Amino acid sequence: MSDAAAPAAARPARRVGVRELVPLLTGWQDRPGVPGYQALADRLRLLVLDGRLPVHAVLPSERALAAASGTSRTTTTAAYRALREAGFAAAGQGAGTWTALPNEPAPPAGDPAALPWPVTTTGRRGTADGRGDLSSAALEAPPQVHAAYVAALADLPRYLPGHGYVTAGLDVLRERVAARYTARGLPTAPDEVLVTSGAIHGLRLVLGETVTRGDRVLVESPTYPLALDVVRRAGARPVALPVEDGWDPDAAAEALRSTGARAAYLMPDFQNPTGALMTDDVRERLADVLARAGCLVVVDETTADLDLRGPGAVAPAPFGAGRRPGQGAGVVHLGSSSKTFWGGLRVGWVRADRALVQRLTVARAADDLASPLVEQLATAHLLDVVDTLLPQRRALVAARCAALRGALAERLPQWEAPMPAGGLVLWCRLPLPRSSALAAAVRDLGVTVTPGPRFGPDGAFESRLRIPFARPEADLVAAVGLLAQAWHGGAVPGAAGAGAVPAGAGPAAL
Repeated sequence: MSDAAAPAAARPARRVGVRELVPLLTGWQDRPGVPGYQALADRLRLLVLDGRLPVHAVLPSERALAAASGTSRTTTTAAYRALREAGFAAAGQGAGTWTALPNEPAPPAGDPAALPWPVTTTGRRGTADGRGDLSSAALEAPPQVHAAYVAALADLPRYLPGHGYVTAGLDVLRERVAARYTARGLPTAPDEVLVTSGAIHGLRLVLGETVTRGDRVLVESPTYPLALDVVRRAGARPVALPVEDGWDPDAAAEALRSTGARAAYLMPDFQNPTGALMTDDVRERLADVLARAGCLVVVDETTADLDLRGPGAVAPAPFGAGRRPGQGAGVVHLGSSSKTFWGGLRVGWVRADRALVQRLTVARAADDLASPLVEQLATAHLLDVVDTLLPQRRALVAARCAALRGALAERLPQWEAPMPAGGLVLWCRLPLPRSSALAAAVRDLGVTVTPGPRFGPDGAFESRLRIPFARPEADLVAAVGLLAQAWHGGAVPGAAGAGAVPAGAGPAAL
């Protein structure tokens, strides 16, 4: 089938050069008794399954890969053929060979594992026996939230004579948000802040004003599922930037060159779901790459306050804070009260240049007019006490993270659950690519989890499972018991008794 005849969703989105691919091909030549072409095909297959090699990405030519990897063209040709036969690659005349995923049946309608976010009617996430929602990365409210609402109600009478619609947000809240950005190293005026109904609402407004149907948007892979939904609903096409091994500015530059992406959505501060923190030097290099490409950068800082590195850790300045105005297409920052304070507030914000804030304010007026005043006032009061609240919040999150990792080490020692630098989730690696089957099996035990493919722009990450540690410690320990019961109980094909994948074994063990 030619590329022109391929479905639009399956057409190659970008090219992967040998400089990007060869460093990922570690260990494939160290498998005695396995034909070289099969070992190479297995390694490439694992890279696709893990999301480190984007789906629908054009691979280097057989000749170029052979020269760069020190093997024969016969080996690379046979490896590509094996990939195509297994459904992990496709080819078209004049279009080369590109990565793919085998066709699999879609989840049944209404399957919670396939929904963009768990649907609940009570707002409660679980029970002491571990059952309930193990997919939501949101904490219960701290005591300061009630006090903030009491103070907000005391403030409310001064606003009652007006009509109550403040589209850009209350001045008192915009001033506090601006002051916090300034204190973090990004000088900000109140009129550079737009109050929204959460960070995702802000992303929807920004993309609605800055991208058009068919535009490409660079997104991390894996990334936040609801952000992927917003990108697609804006009519844009996500372009995957693998980040499980860290952010690679060179790979980003190649993706921008090959796709012409107009915008990028990044989470440099405790990325969801990996929990990784972008280093200062990578921030600077990546900001330069994006600016040179004229790419608008949308930075989601929803989890930026939840640092798990310890009391002495120094938080980096906001992404792009050192750049002069006019460099590149600009940087937009999204913030939210949901992870730091409480999801029930439904208050977020956009930090951007004045001209864009004015455009977004006009667009927002046609969307939902304004955010509720009481919640804005409460959030303003919470920002007044954030420096006191954060140490308590971080200690709570750290204790729950430790409890979850300890339970996994005891009940599911073959799973890998690396310690995140921050955030509210563990990004677990399973010894088998069975996270969707596990989600279905554990649902029968009363637990909702979100399988890895939900976090991949192209449906990869079947060997990953995101587990939030937002619930109380006893709930988390009990929930891990149910996960272990489902994993070892025979409901997940091949998982009963599955051990860890030996180092260097590659996908042959899968």
